Amino acid sequence: MRIAMIGTRGVPARYGGFETCVEEVGRRLVERGHRVAVYCRTGRGEPRQQEHLGMRLVHLPAVRHKVMETLSHTALSVLHACRVRPDVAFVFNAGNAPLLPVLRGAGIPVATHVDGLEWKRAKWRGAGSVYYRRAESLAVRWSDSLIADSRAIQDYYLDRFGIETTYIPYGAPILPDSTFDRLPELGLRPAQYHLVVARFEPENNIHLAVEGYLRSGAQYPLVVVGSAPYADAYRAEVEAIAAGSPRVRFLGSVWDQDLLDQLYAGALTYIHGHSVGGTNPSLLRAMGAGAPTSAYDVPFNREVLGEYGRYFSTPAELARLCDEAEAEPGQAAVRGRKQRDMLDERYNWDAVADAYHELAVRLAGRARGGRSPIVRTARVTKLEPR
Repeated sequence: MRIAMIGTRGVPARYGGFETCVEEVGRRLVERGHRVAVYCRTGRGEPRQQEHLGMRLVHLPAVRHKVMETLSHTALSVLHACRVRPDVAFVFNAGNAPLLPVLRGAGIPVATHVDGLEWKRAKWRGAGSVYYRRAESLAVRWSDSLIADSRAIQDYYLDRFGIETTYIPYGAPILPDSTFDRLPELGLRPAQYHLVVARFEPENNIHLAVEGYLRSGAQYPLVVVGSAPYADAYRAEVEAIAAGSPRVRFLGSVWDQDLLDQLYAGALTYIHGHSVGGTNPSLLRAMGAGAPTSAYDVPFNREVLGEYGRYFSTPAELARLCDEAEAEPGQAAVRGRKQRDMLDERYNWDAVADAYHELAVRLAGRARGGRSPIVRTARVTKLEPR
């Protein structure tokens, strides 16, 4: 089949969960014999690959503005897709829902990956929040199927809209034991630092992570990896909390995957503050590296970590977890190994790609056999442990 993947920044994956999903699923769909086109946002002067891991890359511009960037690029992508007529389109982000009727009008079956509760993100407060609430309703109305990567997101759509979604989680690599030969480049030693990897957005609670760590008696540094477009004010707020403390180190974005993997694998604890998304890829990658995780206490994170995670809601609770990890590093390491073992059973990219393949076949077959103007309910796909 010809499969289009629309609504992300594209691949190679350098930004977030959607991009990682597109890369890992797209490459496996290519291996299964499908022709996959990924729509990419590329800035002026940036290199433009024509192909990546067998996927064809379609580069289109976007309005560089926080509100309009995603929607403007998706609009151009949808118009291009209507011209080339793929058999199935996977659209990522419910915020792109106003454009779905264009695809459906061209006879292209659409599955929308709805992500987390975007309307709760601080950057969309006010009119943006209202828009995302409305976009969720439009995604329900105009998608042939909805994909949820979290059981908690499934419950949300069932409770609010009375519909079932197709459950397809993210996968995660199980990283081999690392040699840690890159950590000295950053002046770090294995199991002698705490780690945060996140985009600088308030709902990722980097401010809480820094404040909680500084309240602890931890002797090892806190290493913060990440950045985000349009987040200068929030980054300044977080840096003000750190107040120039030598205990907190801001590395910015780390695009070198080998170095980033060693940072995960070498962390005494990984501090995960994400609060409004579904299943988060950075959390899965940390687990795949065996990093003992302290996570913000929300259903999404408990669903993934289960009994092997440690949870916090306040700076004081996180401070206690940092102190406990430094006092008993052996117990933290055991938790990290158990997290990795559990991950291999539940979050497997091959199984995820199988589910996307099955959904694409089902939607393409439905389109050939005729469909109702609006399909509101999707059959649930259950991924069983391998």
